Amino acid sequence: MEARPRSGINTYVGSPIERVEDFRMLRGEGQYVGDLALPGMWHGAVLRSPMAHGRIRSLDVAEALKVPGVHAIVTAADVGPDIPIIPFRRPNTLAAAFRQPVIARDIVRYVGEPIAFVLADSAEEAEDALQEIAFDIEPLPVVADWRISASNEILLVPSNGTNQAALFQARAGDAEAAFAQAPHVIRSDFSIQRQTALPMETRGLLAVWDEEKGRLSMSGAAKLPFFNKRTMAVMLDIPEDNVDYIEFDVGGGFGARGEFYPEDFLVAFSARRFKRPVRWIEDRREHFTAIGHSRETAADLELALGVDGEILGLRGEVRVDIGAYCRPNGTTAVRNVAQCMSSAYRIPNQQVDALAYVSNKTPSGTYRGPGRYEACFFIERLLDMAAERFGFDRVELRRKNLVTAEEMPWPLATCMPNDGWGNTECDSGDFRITFERCLEEAHWSERAKLQGKLIDGKYHGLGCSAFIEGGASGPRENARIETKADGRVVVFAGSSAIGQGLETILSQIAADALEVDIGRITVLHGSTTLLKEGFGSFGSRATVMGGSAVLLAARAVLEKFRAAAAEKFGVAPDSLHIANATATAPDGRSMTLAEAGDLEADGTFANSKQTYTYGTAVAYITVDAGTGQVELKDYVVVDDVGRAINPLTLHGQVIGAAVQGLGSVFGEEIAYDREGQPLVGTLADYMVPLATDFPVLRAVTLEMFPSPNNPLGAKGAGEGGTIPVGAAIGNAVASALKEFGVEPRHLPLTPARIWELIVEAKAKPAA
Repeated sequence: MEARPRSGINTYVGSPIERVEDFRMLRGEGQYVGDLALPGMWHGAVLRSPMAHGRIRSLDVAEALKVPGVHAIVTAADVGPDIPIIPFRRPNTLAAAFRQPVIARDIVRYVGEPIAFVLADSAEEAEDALQEIAFDIEPLPVVADWRISASNEILLVPSNGTNQAALFQARAGDAEAAFAQAPHVIRSDFSIQRQTALPMETRGLLAVWDEEKGRLSMSGAAKLPFFNKRTMAVMLDIPEDNVDYIEFDVGGGFGARGEFYPEDFLVAFSARRFKRPVRWIEDRREHFTAIGHSRETAADLELALGVDGEILGLRGEVRVDIGAYCRPNGTTAVRNVAQCMSSAYRIPNQQVDALAYVSNKTPSGTYRGPGRYEACFFIERLLDMAAERFGFDRVELRRKNLVTAEEMPWPLATCMPNDGWGNTECDSGDFRITFERCLEEAHWSERAKLQGKLIDGKYHGLGCSAFIEGGASGPRENARIETKADGRVVVFAGSSAIGQGLETILSQIAADALEVDIGRITVLHGSTTLLKEGFGSFGSRATVMGGSAVLLAARAVLEKFRAAAAEKFGVAPDSLHIANATATAPDGRSMTLAEAGDLEADGTFANSKQTYTYGTAVAYITVDAGTGQVELKDYVVVDDVGRAINPLTLHGQVIGAAVQGLGSVFGEEIAYDREGQPLVGTLADYMVPLATDFPVLRAVTLEMFPSPNNPLGAKGAGEGGTIPVGAAIGNAVASALKEFGVEPRHLPLTPARIWELIVEAKAKPAA
């Protein structure tokens, strides 16, 4: 990594550079919130509602305050008459009534909602005190799912008059006319279970209040430090400049980690009130009831096709159970599932409504591929079902309808309200190319002969799924670069590191732009102390938005370097030749970037147009009809990312995302009973995949169509590996069990559920 390329011109971008972050991790030098300790620090523990819906009749903390080591207990009464409400990140007037208060005062609406915050000398003492808090909660009727919610017979917020928190309408062409004239129409219902992102490291925060300066420091930032900083300043009624969110190492994010949660406020409020450092780290059990959930989406859809298999139209309704409150990003998946229902296909006429309903469950947010994973499963299963019913070859059906390069940029359906995103379009690409390459890599033509065959007691199946992944969420990102006289280069980034290899990626971009050795680059990121403004890492944006900002900052540094060299040599700036971090005058005199001394420049990349990575996945599986067990024999995904900054880290992202997707298909589920009690509390209940579960995963990345929307030509690619998995596996299971007429329409596909599908299919009378 230290050696210069032989040409003398850097080529770090596009090279499989090993992650620079890994050296400190492998040495045990990573630093997480759990590693932080300050003199006089108090530890927090949250008393959470054990009831899904109820009215708080009494709350007595007197006995809990007597527990040794306990110093204080914060309740809604301590916070004051006006309980702060967590804001949205984008406009959403319909859901305003469902925003979450930072602590429950009168009503609790889900198991896990905070009702008190204990502060003690140790986490163990704080947890002991939770058992001594006396409270009485009057049970209220429970809204157990979106169906009950949609009836509006039980209202979570009675004054609002409805449980519907959002409605997004995706429209293109004239769907009604398309269906009226279509020779083939198929309709079916689908659903996806509730789950969560489950990062390896649970959430943690450390708040420090400086009374003299009136300043708050919050350690534990991830994903959205600048938004959280602004939100906290408003809630505490202090100047925004007096709040710092500090980023340390983060053990994964995946969309859920780093949003503004009630605990952000409770930890900060306590540190300010009691003038003590306060640290809170959740355990895994409370993590299941406190961090954002996702998915739990049901759809009733129709697809209209022509005689030759041309897709004429798509229409239907999608219903999303978003839990008790609408969190800052609670409607992102709702919007995406409506607008992205067409996926990679040319569907000229669309009419899809996506509705969000509240229920007495943990509030939902985003999880890798929000809305797009769901939409991909729905449309891809519908295509396979249509091919079976109407006699189309399912591969040819897709070939006919995939969007091609000649049609780019390809507009997605218009989605209203636009909630600040505006209407989007696929920026570049040819969806047939990745499709054909994936079929080739997966040996489709050979393995297709095995579909439905019973070999050695197992049925063989093959399934494919095309997908698109939106990335590069705007509106802008910022960076600053400082060069030092000793040759070091420091990059300050507004993007956050949540395990995706940000330091490596930004180092590669800066090293190439400045033509310096990558070993001279240090990347500092995420913390609000580094830059005046930043936006963080979400929506597959860090490489495109943050990387482009770094590129622009580097170019600005080089202009300052050019000016400094021109002044030193007494020549026109344009006469200088700059290469390998050296400015050379026409007469041969030269000056290195380090010799120019300390230089600094800012870079801001603003962009409202998303990028669209796209691709296809193929799954080859076997099913044991006696047990319902599925074995993944081979899985390959081919995508086009425009330009791969680092093929090695990109490969890791795609494979890791695929494994998460497989966990979503086969076992991860947060089930609730009819009283709103979660039935998952430990990793013995929530079956995440192990490294040994899926040994044969392959990823092929193409770079044929760079994005025209940013100077790097890159496309966000951190979520695409997850998006097609459910659809590819569902189609493969249907292929394997064709003999029985099994059509998987509901996830997850646990062995028990597949076995039930087989039994139900066998019990049906012959047609």
